[in-house]
Amino acid sequence: MQTATHTITYRRVVDLSHEVHPGNPVWPGDPGIRFETVAAIAGGGYYLRRFSMGEHSGTHLSSPSAFYPDGDGPESLPAAALVTPGVVIDVSNQAAANPDYALSLDDLAAWERRNGTIPAGALALLYTGWQERWPHPERFINADANGIMHTPGFGPDAAARLLHDRAAAGLGTDAPGIDPGTDQTLSISRLALAQPRLVLECVNNLHQLPPTGATIITGRLKLAGGSGSPAAVLALTP
Repeated sequence: MQTATHTITYRRVVDLSHEVHPGNPVWPGDPGIRFETVAAIAGGGYYLRRFSMGEHSGTHLSSPSAFYPDGDGPESLPAAALVTPGVVIDVSNQAAANPDYALSLDDLAAWERRNGTIPAGALALLYTGWQERWPHPERFINADANGIMHTPGFGPDAAARLLHDRAAAGLGTDAPGIDPGTDQTLSISRLALAQPRLVLECVNNLHQLPPTGATIITGRLKLAGGSGSPAAVLALTP
């Protein structure tokens, strides 16, 4: 059996992860991020901290086990699934006008008229402009008085088109979740993880990527029995 070979050429590396610190936004009800110094240079000759954070805090990926009892955790993700072509779908203008904006089939059709058919095996990244809100946790989560989040995401028809018709490797976004915030059932996440496909959330710097041509490399912690993992995500751009 022949082994497939892949060639990646790039000019620039873009960091798609947010810095981790205790002031980061977290999903309502999730644990906060904490650091504790356990060794200092002045006392022990070296510096060391202990930290804790939720599996879905910061830039992170979700695993099927988050919703499905028999689903795999982050430790079971094949390494090959973490290196994918990336396409970026820009709905930042729509999301600026409507925080509940959901990617539509019309948006996908317009994108493909400009850039060609989304290739099978690509990670579809939704650039909503929400990454600019990251330094302001309340604006990033954008919950109303009833606790309903008003954040953009993938619409159900568009998500189905990407996952089924275009055989996307997964869905990602710079917003808190791939689901619009008003979708309290998290139906898009459930749809993607049932496949299973890669789900990336709270991604950064999507405005620095071209619509097509980037290679996305997702690093994850192999947290045994977990529901997801903080992620270090890089893009190699032409």
